[in-house]
Parts: sequence; C-alpha cells; structure tokens
Amino acid sequence: MPDFDIGIVGGGPAGSTTASYLARAGLSCVVFESERFPRPHVGESLVPATTPVLDEIGVLPTVDSAGFVRKYGAVWTSALPRTVPTLDYELPHGFREASTRFAERDQPGVAQDYTYHVDRAEFDLLLLRHAESAGAEVHQGARVRTADLSGPHPRLGVALDGRDRDVTVRMVVDASGRGTFLGNRLRLKKPDPVFNQYAIHTWFEGLDRTAVAVSEDKADYIFVHFLPITDTWVWQIPITETITSVGVVTQKQRFAAAKEDRESFFWSCVDSRPEMRAALGAARRVRPFRHEGDYSYAMSEICGDGWLMVGDAGRFVDPIFSSGVSVALNSARLASHDIIAAAAAGDFRKPRFTRFETMMRRAMRNWYEFISIYYRLNVLYTAFVHDPRYRGDVLQMLQGCFYDDDEPPALAKMRAVLRAVEDNPRHVWHRYLGGLRAPAMDPAF
Repeated sequence: MPDFDIGIVGGGPAGSTTASYLARAGLSCVVFESERFPRPHVGESLVPATTPVLDEIGVLPTVDSAGFVRKYGAVWTSALPRTVPTLDYELPHGFREASTRFAERDQPGVAQDYTYHVDRAEFDLLLLRHAESAGAEVHQGARVRTADLSGPHPRLGVALDGRDRDVTVRMVVDASGRGTFLGNRLRLKKPDPVFNQYAIHTWFEGLDRTAVAVSEDKADYIFVHFLPITDTWVWQIPITETITSVGVVTQKQRFAAAKEDRESFFWSCVDSRPEMRAALGAARRVRPFRHEGDYSYAMSEICGDGWLMVGDAGRFVDPIFSSGVSVALNSARLASHDIIAAAAAGDFRKPRFTRFETMMRRAMRNWYEFISIYYRLNVLYTAFVHDPRYRGDVLQMLQGCFYDDDEPPALAKMRAVLRAVEDNPRHVWHRYLGGLRAPAMDPAF
C-alpha cells in the first residue's frame, strides 16, 4: 500500500486548497512545501470567484475576520487624452478612467459584495494551516527532488528533515507554482510566444491613494494605471490602511533595452505619469524592490496517469486582471472533484480527469483572450465597460466567472471589433493599437 492517497507538491493557495478539499473528503494527503511560511509573495489582490471556494472548504469566516482590506471593485486609468473618438455611443468619462463595482452583478455562490486585498505571506499561511486542521499532513522546508510516475504507485523523492526520503502515493498533484515541478521534468512547459512580461514591485507606506483616483470613495479599489509607454502598466493594491503594493509590469525586452537597474527602471516608468510620481515620491518605501520574470507560459498537458497540475504549476497568464489566486483556487476545486471520484473508483488514469482538463482549458483560453484584447486595444475594453450593452458581461469576466460558460458573450463582440480595427488602417481606433497581437493561435494557449 502507498504511504498516502495523494502527494501534493507545493503549499501555496493551489496546494493547500486541494489538500483541504481532499482531506475533508476522507483521503489521506501530504503536502510538501519547499519554503517555510510565512514568506512574501506577489499576487495580492483577489477576485470574487475565489469566495465560493473559500466558503466550500470552510475557511471563509477565518479569512473575513483576518483583517485583510476589503476589495469592492477595480479601477483602470489611462494616460490617453480625453479626445479619443468613440464608436456609436458617448462615454461619461472619455477614456481616462473605467471602474467597476462587484455589487453591480449578482454572482452565484457569493453572498458578499467584496473580496480581499491580501498580504500573501499571511493569507497563504492561513490557507496552509487550514489544510492541516482539515487532516492533511503538511511538511514545510521539504523539497521534492524527483518524481517517478512509471510504477503502479508514483514515488516522490523528498529532502526532508536533513535526509532523503521516498514517499509513495496513489496520485501526485503538482501545485509548485511558477517552479513548475512536473512541467519541467516532463518537458511539457511552453513559453508564451506573445507575453514575456517582467514586473518590478515594492511596498510604500503613507501613499495618498486618492492622487490618481477619479473618485475618493474608490481609493481602496485595486488600480491599474496604464502608462504612455507601450504595453506597460502599474498596479496599486492596498495591503493595510497605510501600506500599498505598487508594481510596474512591462515586456522583458523593454527592461533589457533600457540597460538600467531595477530601481532606476521602476522610477523612469513612473515618471511618465507625473501625478503618480509625485504621490509615490511623498510616500516611504518599506520593502526592497523585487522582480518577477518569465510571467506567462502554458503546458502541452496538464494531467496524465496518476498526476495533474493545479494553479500556476499548469498555467500562468499576465496578472493584469488579478487572475492568479482565482485560478489556483478554482483549479483546486475542479481537480479535487475528479480526484475524489477517481479514488472512489480506484482508477487514477488520465480519462478520469477529463472534466477538470476541459473546464480549465476553456477557462484559461477565455482569460487569455480577454487579457490579450486588453493589451492590443485597451480603449476597446474601456468603451465596453462604459457601454450598458456590455458592462454586465465585462463585469462577469472581471469577477473571474470563466468556468461555467463556453464563452462570455462580450468576448465574441470584443474579438469582432478588434478584428475590424486591425483590418482597417482608417478606423478611428487603429492608431491606438498596442504592440501585442491577440491571441497566439496555439492549442496550449
């Protein structure tokens, strides 16, 4: 008999959520996390699609009482002039600002009108402890070095407590994040041919969040500030009442071409929005600058006989719509449904995970195209947010509701408008096309 039913590589949100689902269902599972929590991590803003998952595993009351800043909506600002021409409707704020409030659209399984901005060090530790309290065995500082999937039971080679140990399981769940444990070992990882993003980020204390806000009542929303620099933007995320996470995201080749150190590059980008530069200059930086590279990739396969991938281990798309934790939690939810059924049948072969694979491929394809269209022509996105014909559908996507429908209705319309703009050099929006072409026509993406 194997040592455990399920071996989970990684204790971040995807791994701990999977462990909570499976342990609550009566399966024996072990989580091997290479780091020791708490540890800092990027991806600090959630979307409402995480709420039903947190509720299902029984941790939502704990999250709600943990003191995280509540997130009621999102704002996007642009450096474009207000004179950008419209199509067949008038827009109340031109193209300088678009905002959404989650309460505008009812969402199945969500009884609150907010989600959360989180300190990931605290949030991830909270989820991991919850998995342990549900019955999962958790080992921190345990690095999985090898995985042998060839025998009747997968075998993991783990460096644990100063010695190497072999652990046998009925199934392996790769939740290793951007370390992509199985993706690298099985040679399944495919770098994104379109997105090659690079992020430089830090925390500021005392930032005046109203400095770039159109309305002061939205100061604690997540802000995405587009810069007058091609394919470059800034996030602004409240972490506490006084601390704000700020990050610059650009194409990696742009950073390389600048030949600046990370701090100089950050400030040179921010300088392009003077009001933002003034606000950050008056605040106090409380963390060193950190960077994230190799942002976007896919896998040619995300499951097989006796294994599957959840969260960033299987796919990562540009973070502009805060999809990271939502994908982690929802992929854990979908995977756990199939794993529990596979365990009951005593069959962990790949066909058992068809539902998981189908729903995740579809959701990520839609996320990817939505993000790609935004980069290619962000004035189109802003127009759709302001247009009552499409606002509800766009809000559905911003809430993270990509898992139940084949395609959000607004996405097809966006695709058609974008095509018309690309094909017609005389179109009123043609001059505003960005440098990234959407999307890569590859099944993995």
